[in-house]
Amino acid sequence: MKLYLIPLITILSVFSVNGQSQSGLTPKYLDLSLDFETRAIDIVKHMTLDEKIAQLGNKAPAIPRLGILEYDWWNEALHGVARAGNATVFPQAIGMAATFDTDMMKQVADIISDEARAKHHEALRNNDYRRYRGLTFWSPNINIFRDPRWGRGHETYGEDPYLTGQMGMQFVKGLQGDDSKYLKLVATAKHYAVHNGPEPERHVFNVVPNTRDLWETYLPAFENLMVDAKTYSIMGAYNRVDGESSCASWLLLEDILRNKWGFEGFVVSDCGAIRDIHEFHKIVSSPEEAAAIGVRKGCDLNCGPVYQSALKKAIEMGYIDEGELDLSVYRLMLARMKLGMFDPEEMVPYAQIPFELNDCEAHDEVALGMAQKAMTLLKNDGVLPLKKSKIKRIAVVGPNADNLSSLLGNYAGTPSHPVTVINGIKNAVGKNIEVTYSEGVPMVIYDVNKKFFPIVDSENLFAFNKNGDKVQGLIGHYFNNKDLEGEPDLIRVDPKIEFKWSKNESPTTTDVAQGILSADKAIDIDSFSVRWKGKLVAPMTGTFKLGASSDDGCRLYLDGKVIANGWKDHGLETFVAEVDLVKGKTYDIKLEYYDNSSGAEVNLIWETPDMIANEQIDPTQLSKETLANVKNADVAIFVGGLDASWEGEEMGGRDNIDGFYRGDRTKIELPKIQMDALKAMKETGTPVIFVQMSGSAMAYGGLENELNAILVAWYPGQRGGDAVADVLFGDYNPAGRLPVTFYSSTDELADFKDYNMHAGKGFTYRYYTGDALYPFGHGLSYTTFEYSNIKIDKTSINSDDDITVSVQVKNTGKLDGEEVVQLYIKDVKSDKWMAIKQLRKFERIALKKGESKTVKFNLKASEDLRYYDSMYRRYEVEIGDFEIQIGASSEDIRLRESISVEE
Repeated sequence: MKLYLIPLITILSVFSVNGQSQSGLTPKYLDLSLDFETRAIDIVKHMTLDEKIAQLGNKAPAIPRLGILEYDWWNEALHGVARAGNATVFPQAIGMAATFDTDMMKQVADIISDEARAKHHEALRNNDYRRYRGLTFWSPNINIFRDPRWGRGHETYGEDPYLTGQMGMQFVKGLQGDDSKYLKLVATAKHYAVHNGPEPERHVFNVVPNTRDLWETYLPAFENLMVDAKTYSIMGAYNRVDGESSCASWLLLEDILRNKWGFEGFVVSDCGAIRDIHEFHKIVSSPEEAAAIGVRKGCDLNCGPVYQSALKKAIEMGYIDEGELDLSVYRLMLARMKLGMFDPEEMVPYAQIPFELNDCEAHDEVALGMAQKAMTLLKNDGVLPLKKSKIKRIAVVGPNADNLSSLLGNYAGTPSHPVTVINGIKNAVGKNIEVTYSEGVPMVIYDVNKKFFPIVDSENLFAFNKNGDKVQGLIGHYFNNKDLEGEPDLIRVDPKIEFKWSKNESPTTTDVAQGILSADKAIDIDSFSVRWKGKLVAPMTGTFKLGASSDDGCRLYLDGKVIANGWKDHGLETFVAEVDLVKGKTYDIKLEYYDNSSGAEVNLIWETPDMIANEQIDPTQLSKETLANVKNADVAIFVGGLDASWEGEEMGGRDNIDGFYRGDRTKIELPKIQMDALKAMKETGTPVIFVQMSGSAMAYGGLENELNAILVAWYPGQRGGDAVADVLFGDYNPAGRLPVTFYSSTDELADFKDYNMHAGKGFTYRYYTGDALYPFGHGLSYTTFEYSNIKIDKTSINSDDDITVSVQVKNTGKLDGEEVVQLYIKDVKSDKWMAIKQLRKFERIALKKGESKTVKFNLKASEDLRYYDSMYRRYEVEIGDFEIQIGASSEDIRLRESISVEE
């Protein structure tokens, strides 16, 4: 019988209990007839103090004498298995939320967990115990996207607690599986609690939410996941809540999580959060005290070194005793037991998932389906869908049209065949329609006084892979050291060299290329190096400026000679040389780069002779050639927005750039350089469609009135380009809905640091009293839907009653389509402090043209009409009148009915 861990005979040959030999005895923890709880208690009894402490860090060492393998608890699966090489990459979490499709979310999570299990067991077969090869995943992020300036909002399911809870529960169920004995994976709900920016202050921030906001906005999704979905792990946030560290809070971890919600799993800190207790929050004055308070208040696992380095001394100093550690170690061992890590593989059904299932064609098709469902059409004056039979030329412009990283967001895996928007459009039209493409302008201008050099496009680069096949781009050899030494840890084709890697992402996950050539390996984000080699084809004869820009060392070779050299540590700098090239001739090209620390950026750049002659390298405007292409086209498509190098987690290098600050945005407007480009395109007279790729709400400075169509594609995953094209050309009828409010300007927003949901004009649609640019739940279709015949089985109820609501929806247009039917509840006249309205039910339905369907919703007054009574500290239902609203968005309400709650 094959054991999941070390064979039983090895364990029994030398076995000890607290150092005492017990040869010949079978320990209870290996007795397969016993329950996991008994076995977990037993294995803790056999550990020494040093062994217990070592198990409380995310990188837990092996204990060979007990048969415990090395294990790293840190794994990521926000929208696909992340940072572990090839994996299917689905739309970023905010994009999946835009589908309003819980069934699809469950299907996606099932696939993610299949790939995670397949990768884990393949890693075990290869004795690979590195980070991102485990079964405990630090996903999903169910924080409320309170303010669109928060850089990490795209990791969430949006601004609404109910939508977040519904999507999150299905994600957890798909990850953890439905076996009666074993967990498929462990999901981790994060970041608990009251956490949504600002990023630069997250290590020092103290949130003091009022009791109503805590229980009505910040905790409901966590309660859904912990109580209903039985999420087995939860991650504490960096910030304090009411003066207590989230990772050492009696209120959050003991009173609410374990006492009120009955949570039985384990708690993990965000990375470095235990250190923050003494170093930044100043709650205590030493690492030993921080470690002791963390364990005592209920944080079982420390992502970081504090537990492992300070707990033994903390015991010696009397801050905590060994027995208090045992409960945390037990919880961690129990989790590993439930994952099957102490049982024969034959007993664990999920251990049989074949590695070949990873990144397979069937999963790729689901990634396409989820991306299609996420597409959210904000405006359409009739230009869409485009009719291929009536179009001869399309001009595609914009920094995200061929930007691989804009497909992925953050915490992503490496798709083997990603499709950018320009490639999706070309795939859709074939050779029948002429497509011109220009990046046009950068996404954001760093410095308007700094010369901008375009990226060398993939059509001017080629190489030969290991099979001798010609590929577009250069072959990159990636090394886990700064010196290009030894055998490469990763070899892949990079179509163009335009990378910005944040410190939270691996180079193999933030930007990816077509055709992974190596084994499934990852590269550390700091102290790595890359050598790209291949051929450069000159598009014309003349003098070029050719070079590289990077944040650390780079040097560029042409035909074996160094022509640009910046091989030293430095900030972002540009190194170029003048070279004479002949049209059609190929040249050997090699670019070497190393990164020291704190993110990485490298670009292969040039200025062609015609650009130099026409002085067209101006970072603030489109070139004459690009505008000519737009003017001569039947329709122009601008693909812009942001990518995760501009909105994300606590970023450095974004301190002095207008609109951005260390991961957060300081302005929600589309960057001015992009708005200027869109205006210039509109002035040509050609219809302009804006495809926005981003993870958050944006404002358009009035351009929404001029553009012919606006399609929000979010960060759509590996098939994003195909999904965008399918919507543009009518091969898929869009039905995505906004999971966040789009505001008209930054001026509409309240103080970012104020967690009071009523601050200013109010946060999110539930409290915002202004006029939204595009409201929560908004999204257009190419067909029309009629709502009628609303029925409620009772209109006078008490607080314990259930209510059934039904409505008929008919597709009255000329195309088949999908509609998201949304039910909101409004407390009509309240003397309590209530939200304006709240989403309480939704269903995405498919209707053929002319088809009708009756949609039924079941409401529970005690859940759907409740508020939190801060005086009595419990949920209550207010006596009085409520309005049930059903429609296509939070503002597009088609039907209303009143009900009354009686005493």
